[in-house]
Amino acid sequence: MTAISVHDEVKQDRSFMEVWLITIGHSLTHWYPATFYVLAPVIGRELGLSYTQIGSIVTAQAIAGALSNVPGGMIVDSVGRKGLLMAISLAWIGIPYMLMSMTHAYWLLLCCAVLIGIGNTIWHPTAIPTLAQRFPTHKGLVVSIHGMGGNIGDAVAPFVAGTLLSGFAIAGYAVHFDLTWRQVMMYNVIPGIFMSIALLWFLGKMQMGGTGKSDKALPFAEVLKGFGGLLRNRTLMLLATSSAFRSMTQSSLLVFVPLYLAHMMDYSPWAIGTAMMGLQLAGFIAAPIAGGMSDKVGRRNIMMSAMAMTCVVLLMMVFAGGTPLFVFFVALLGFFLFAVRAVLQAWTLDATPKGMGGTAIGLLFGIQAIGQSVGPLICGVIADRFGLLSTFYFMAFTIVIANLFVFIIPDPGAKKA
Repeated sequence: MTAISVHDEVKQDRSFMEVWLITIGHSLTHWYPATFYVLAPVIGRELGLSYTQIGSIVTAQAIAGALSNVPGGMIVDSVGRKGLLMAISLAWIGIPYMLMSMTHAYWLLLCCAVLIGIGNTIWHPTAIPTLAQRFPTHKGLVVSIHGMGGNIGDAVAPFVAGTLLSGFAIAGYAVHFDLTWRQVMMYNVIPGIFMSIALLWFLGKMQMGGTGKSDKALPFAEVLKGFGGLLRNRTLMLLATSSAFRSMTQSSLLVFVPLYLAHMMDYSPWAIGTAMMGLQLAGFIAAPIAGGMSDKVGRRNIMMSAMAMTCVVLLMMVFAGGTPLFVFFVALLGFFLFAVRAVLQAWTLDATPKGMGGTAIGLLFGIQAIGQSVGPLICGVIADRFGLLSTFYFMAFTIVIANLFVFIIPDPGAKKA
């Protein structure tokens, strides 16, 4: 009994260490795109891009993700080599951003965005099911910790990018960097690539030779057969549809809040980066709270409450447009908008058969990528025709639709700890 207890304890320690390692890797996958959102106003000015064209760059990335997420998830379930797959994903995301820093044409930016969208499809189907399998009774918590890594990357990257573009001032002492957007993009990506190599060296050693359930692969024919069952899974498909509308809100917000702050409120890049950091830090705080509570009181209750508050805050942003309160509501929005991300992923895994976690997450992210692709493009058209502030009415509408789908999903009830 003692030997068994020690073995179980070591296994849990190993799992907990993997949670933090995978979370750090996740932060890197978000670092690169978050840098782009702050650079978008500067890139648009230099290349003479319209709001529609800026939105279409994010749309191209999301469309590529929508088309490749499901195949990516099926590959994860049939290959099973977690460390290798995450290493490939991180490199595939970072390198196209380096290429972006060398381009001068709009169509080349679109091509790089497509490559990024493809590379990003491997990470989540690999990481999220692995964590859920390690902690089956605490899916919401561990998946939310993984989500916190994304919030860290999304929070720190805009602040760093904005600071490098302009500078900062503290107690009357000013520091100016004044780098170009090309230099900022290059400098931000290179350290991330080296860090990802170091991290995945350890992840590969811990997982690629493992014997745990999360390392076992299914035959591809069995994965393909299971995929048909996922498409007939009512709970999963309704969750994915709700997530598509929520992602439409999120992707539109990340693109058009920086544009609004730059063009309508005349904020410096540093101030924009700071505001976007506030948005993500609020999500960082909310994620573990919402994830842990969803394990106890049920996924549906948490999601409906957070989405309802997201709609309210978006409408408050419209009324506060052009005032400092707008920035306050941006940060408050992050608390509610990002709180449900991990809860939604955990609920998806609750409804997924064993061994199909990667495919299920790939399907979820593939469908939500459709929303990500449509949102920025529609907001670009709205902004060009009716003004930037009008886009926030559209975002409020999309989050209402997302909540309506959650309302009709059968409530699985509180999960036992």
